[in-house]
Amino acid sequence: MDDRTPVLIGAGQFTYRGEAGASPSPTQLLKIAAERAAADAGLGAQALAAIDGLAVVGFTIDAPGGGRLVPHSTNPPATLAGRIGAKPGWAVYSHMGGNSPQQLINVACERIARGDNDLTLVVGCEFLGSATKRLTKGLGFDDWDDAEELPAPERIGDPRPGSTPYENRHGLGRPINVYPLFENALRGRDGRSIPDHQKQMGDLFAPFTEVAAKNPEAWFPVARSSAELITVTERNRMVGFPYTKYLNAIMEVDQSAGVLVCSLKKARELGVSEDKIVYLHGCADAYDLWFPIDRQNYHSSPAMRLTGQRALSMAGVSLDDIGHIDLYSCFPVAVEIGAEELGLKLDDPRGLTVTGGLPYMGGPGNNYAMHSIAVMMQRLRDNPGDWGLVTANGWFLTKQSTGVYSTNPPTKRFERQDPKVIQDQIDALAHPTVIEQPQGAATIETYTVVHGREGYMMGIVVGRDSEGRRFVAVTPSDEATLRDLESREGVGRTGTVSQTEDGQKNIFIPD
Repeated sequence: MDDRTPVLIGAGQFTYRGEAGASPSPTQLLKIAAERAAADAGLGAQALAAIDGLAVVGFTIDAPGGGRLVPHSTNPPATLAGRIGAKPGWAVYSHMGGNSPQQLINVACERIARGDNDLTLVVGCEFLGSATKRLTKGLGFDDWDDAEELPAPERIGDPRPGSTPYENRHGLGRPINVYPLFENALRGRDGRSIPDHQKQMGDLFAPFTEVAAKNPEAWFPVARSSAELITVTERNRMVGFPYTKYLNAIMEVDQSAGVLVCSLKKARELGVSEDKIVYLHGCADAYDLWFPIDRQNYHSSPAMRLTGQRALSMAGVSLDDIGHIDLYSCFPVAVEIGAEELGLKLDDPRGLTVTGGLPYMGGPGNNYAMHSIAVMMQRLRDNPGDWGLVTANGWFLTKQSTGVYSTNPPTKRFERQDPKVIQDQIDALAHPTVIEQPQGAATIETYTVVHGREGYMMGIVVGRDSEGRRFVAVTPSDEATLRDLESREGVGRTGTVSQTEDGQKNIFIPD
């Protein structure tokens, strides 16, 4: 093998479940994961001072429009580097997206294969579990005392927000409102009844809870039945039809995970045991037509399909060769579409998660897939010669990154394909024309009903006007209209669309 072959040598995870006032700071969370990754590689924490590459996954609080309610570091990579005594020549902070961990691993491996870096730490965390509670008590984080001293970090990834101002005005700026649109569109395409589809979602995620129940780092290590996941109760309210709370990713966690990546030559210089080494054999990154309003439809993902195909092809294996799978699982439809695009059955005996998934293991903002990679590394070490597949998704089934891993030594040089190759194919796809102020007769393409803690809030419709042009609208907020949309299939129903008096929103009234 080439000395420049990139290898993953250590992975660390940490979950804090204590009192919010005593919670570790974000920098401490990152440092703990980094130190555990070093220990996992058989190295001491002092080895972290030797990293020449550092990539930190962006915190959720830095998402576009997220504001700065919680005081924090201006430059998280620089803050962390100072705490571990490192001076990396390449230090980056990712833009938003759950694809970021896998994308950063892909980039780090490419840089190592090229000779740009020898030893890189890729790490991330989320801390909304304690941060929101600390905020109510007026508590910040003491170790972020450099907020005014550091320059802004170099950013990596795509900085664009996930939705347009037009979409945002109609409620499409939040994942809990957008993913149900995909779910209902998928159900409508398949002609499945609402009760039958609810059961399918419960049957899909019940095994995920069983995996989480055995995962010591899981936020909710509780096995639940299919019926328990989909039945509306006081503890499991409807959030965005058809998703109950138990079917939604949980973001208010305190979790971190990190991975050490280096060249094969460096691993041997450090004395890393051969049985610790895991190889990234295949990878790919791409995004679907960026904004939800522009998608070809709401029941497919060309980016999932093409990145999966490319990663497997680069690795020189087929889906049948894969022994361990972790599909990004923020909501059921992410798994349903991901499985369909890859050619997997929802009841595949290999299982579709190694962690337990975002709603149960924990959806730590943008960093979930780092936990997937950490667990996958151990699975592969425990089963030498097996292959593992990890997918990672950002925004609204928008950004996709895929990795294929194994302890098998590669038989060829690591060469990451330029993401532009796949991207050009996706960007050329035909898609519907958008009309921002439609009038008259229209048809529902997909929809959801949004609930608050007190009950019904509003309906959101993606529709087509009489000329087939796509639009977004809200429905009247009376309970009768909203109940009706939940009690019988709304996809394909007709109605009338017009604008509010101020012209800022479209209103769709179902027939």
